[in-house]
Amino acid sequence: MKKVLLLGVAMLALAACAAEPATLTVMTHDSFVASEDVIAQFEQEHNVKVNFVLSGDTGGALNRAILSKDAPVADVLYGVDNTFLSRALSEDIFEAYDSPLLAQIPDELKLDAENRALPVDYGDVCINYEKAYFAEHDLALPQTLEDLTQPEYAGLLAVENPATSSPGLAFLLATVAEYGAEDYLDYWQRLRDNGLVVVNDWNTAYYTNFSGSTGKGAQPMVVSYGTSPAVEVVYAGEELDESPTASLVGRNMCFRQIEFVGILKGTPRRALAEQFVDFMLDTTFQEDIPMNMFVFPANPQAVLPSEFTDYVQMPEQPAALAMAEIEANRDAWIEAWRQLMLGE
Repeated sequence: MKKVLLLGVAMLALAACAAEPATLTVMTHDSFVASEDVIAQFEQEHNVKVNFVLSGDTGGALNRAILSKDAPVADVLYGVDNTFLSRALSEDIFEAYDSPLLAQIPDELKLDAENRALPVDYGDVCINYEKAYFAEHDLALPQTLEDLTQPEYAGLLAVENPATSSPGLAFLLATVAEYGAEDYLDYWQRLRDNGLVVVNDWNTAYYTNFSGSTGKGAQPMVVSYGTSPAVEVVYAGEELDESPTASLVGRNMCFRQIEFVGILKGTPRRALAEQFVDFMLDTTFQEDIPMNMFVFPANPQAVLPSEFTDYVQMPEQPAALAMAEIEANRDAWIEAWRQLMLGE
């Protein structure tokens, strides 16, 4: 009888242990947001607790993953974009994974043929403008990057320092794509001569300098995101029929950023990591992306919210540069920009 009792206790203990959820650690940048009920759905379906480790901006999160690659502190890394992807791949931090959900993702978003980094979302860095300013001043909208150097737009544009700001870097890359590595600095000199305003970060540029966000800034144009006009509607204090801002989407005036997820090498939870990657690419998570992170889902089967279809302008020809070219020249381009624009 005693043996039977002990056996029963042992079986109950084993059952309790089996029911304990595993922990999956996902490292990401500080801008990551997902709905609690969506993450809870994954946790319940797979008996897992997902632990998100916010690790600074995109570059900071990648640096942490690289520095800890011999003893990984996470199982999955989300948020590396195409401006840093070449570095992530060259550092060999990811394990390849051919997710069945990749069949639903457009080929133009797949930048790694070995599927070590899988596309989750994308968005465009564009110049936003305040509609009322241009209407009140009977001023035509700039149609090209070169237009911004014309006298009628003197002092009207605020941009971020590419050394300290992700959208600032994206806009710098757009100018390199348009003018080439040999001539992009000449373009920036023309912008500077035309009263360009440079600030350190997006928050300052958008909420202090841009007149379209608070109505108090001095610049009616700012480097921001193509989805910012939708944000203006969503977070308006009153219901709006249209956004007070819009984006300039001429050829090479926007730079497309694509964000990726990858399974970190050495994870002891490979199966769970695969399931989480599949989850991120499937429609439940994909449809949660737009209103949380204000970027577009990579999976076109995801239904977009009306704010994205009504208030976001999509560039037909966003600027693009090869990953390897960005990786090889990014620091040099930034340093040359700093010397010209800031005298550093």
